[in-house]
Amino acid sequence: MRDPYSVLGVQRNADADEIKAAWRSKAKSVHPDHNQSDPGASSRFAEVGRAYEVLKDPDRRKRYDRAVDAHQTILQQRQAAREAAERAKAAKANAEKVMEELARANAQRAQAQANAKAAAPETEAAEDMVERIFGAAKEAGASADEGRTRQDSEASGKAQPQPSSFSSGSAAGTDKNPSEGGNIAPEPRPLPVQAVDLIASLVRRIRGVNAPPEKAPDHAVEAHVSLEELLKQSWVAIKLPEDREVHFRLEPGMTAGHVARLKGQGLKVPGMLRGDLLVTLKLVTDAKFRVEGYDIHTIMPISLEDAVLGTETQVETPEGPRQITVPPWSGSDRAIELEELGLANGEGSRGKLVVELRVMLWEKPDAKVTDLMRHMREGLYV
Repeated sequence: MRDPYSVLGVQRNADADEIKAAWRSKAKSVHPDHNQSDPGASSRFAEVGRAYEVLKDPDRRKRYDRAVDAHQTILQQRQAAREAAERAKAAKANAEKVMEELARANAQRAQAQANAKAAAPETEAAEDMVERIFGAAKEAGASADEGRTRQDSEASGKAQPQPSSFSSGSAAGTDKNPSEGGNIAPEPRPLPVQAVDLIASLVRRIRGVNAPPEKAPDHAVEAHVSLEELLKQSWVAIKLPEDREVHFRLEPGMTAGHVARLKGQGLKVPGMLRGDLLVTLKLVTDAKFRVEGYDIHTIMPISLEDAVLGTETQVETPEGPRQITVPPWSGSDRAIELEELGLANGEGSRGKLVVELRVMLWEKPDAKVTDLMRHMREGLYV
């Protein structure tokens, strides 16, 4: 579906009257009766009708505007990611070029050294040069290794000489110990992290392995549910900006303010995987009950005589009336808790039903009660 604002020729901030006037004008101009020679008139007339259906409904219009804004944000993020990828690609190409130049220079240097060695056999060997330059610095750090070598030599009874090793461009050589008759091979140096990334990139390029498509950002919505639906763990339908409905079931552990994550049910963006849908539960206002966590609260009025003397009575709960006992001298600050009558908490049990007492006076003044209260306040007891 094309942009409904463009179809009707109005701005995004147009009010309801402007949209209605634009629809009438467009519908009249593209009506098939006035364009009988145009085979596409019917489709254009239907498109104008669909655009008006979206924009005349405030809720559908808001959902469409949010979807467009989210889509624009995603496109901007993808453009920024593409630019960053291009910069990284250019930097990687430069790094590859530098490494190729270094490899070429090392090869030329190695060839020159080989030629010089062939021309002048008496020239000092590379291993000897490294040993001469770096040998003194290694002696301090090799004492532990020398001790282990000495134990191995004594156990075997004879030396096991190993050939010397030399790595071009490395400061690590072979530590010789003539007195003990053994050689200790140096530990190999790890490749730099940049070189590892570069090699992995080259392997992926050779194998033709493409990076997985990126995931669209999560889309957040609200779901208005009733207390009865939470108790029954009913199915809930969510309307999305794409004129698509997503259904999910209320589960134990869900209460007012809970955020449910529906994987792969978010917005669909071309070239990207669907993101997740984040659904925040909003409880519909109930005249009798309110929810706090997994507990359900209700208010029960009691008379003055029942508050003083106590009584057996019934309280209305979401699951029908229940019998409760009001203790004597129960004021409006008292609450009676009924276990396992609240919401399922996801741990195999339920919250409580909390009955908050409210002491109520009679609708009409009672002379006897008034006289009694006056005597009690003034200290005169019958």
